[in-house]
Amino acid sequence: MSIRFGLLALLDQGPRYGSQLRAEFESRTGTTWPLNIGQVYTTLGRLERDGLIRPEGGGDAKQQLYAITDAGRTALDSWFTEPVDRTQPSRDELAIKLAMAVGTPGVDLPAVIQTQRRHTLGAMRDYTRLKADALRAESTATEPASADDIAWLLVLEQLIFYAEAEIRWLDHCESRLVRLAAVRGQRQPLPPPPTAPPTAPAHRSTNRRGASS
Repeated sequence: MSIRFGLLALLDQGPRYGSQLRAEFESRTGTTWPLNIGQVYTTLGRLERDGLIRPEGGGDAKQQLYAITDAGRTALDSWFTEPVDRTQPSRDELAIKLAMAVGTPGVDLPAVIQTQRRHTLGAMRDYTRLKADALRAESTATEPASADDIAWLLVLEQLIFYAEAEIRWLDHCESRLVRLAAVRGQRQPLPPPPTAPPTAPAHRSTNRRGASS
């Protein structure tokens, strides 16, 4: 859905070729979400089918100029004014992995959490370095920041905040596992006391007093 409306937003600035849309989309998002050219043309075909764009001029599919329609502008305006639906969250691979690991025998869940934490910390450091580079370039530039530069900073900051939230969540998961382990240890029934081994019965003497030899 975001690719669909991202292309519409670019077409709202004027007609574009498919290759232009791909390049401008990646420039605006800092190549964070690279687009396959086939993905671009598939999306353009669906937008045309739905009456949101129209071809302009001649040319084959890969050399076709596209323009947004009035219906496309209406749909784009609605996209910008309506909130992104968070009541139907997309599937998160990490959340699914941890949920499955909880009930899977033989999986070292603390190790899974620690491995992910190290990876996310590394990614966050990379994003922070890229942000610092972008801000440094902006401070030394002789012209105001372009729309692409501002958009790239917004994307970077979203990635940093997302990584920070994921690390906090992983810390929370680890703490919860520690608490659950402690509670289960307290509820574990005490083993019964060892029973004493049975004593052998005393043997009675078969010799009787006064018995004749």
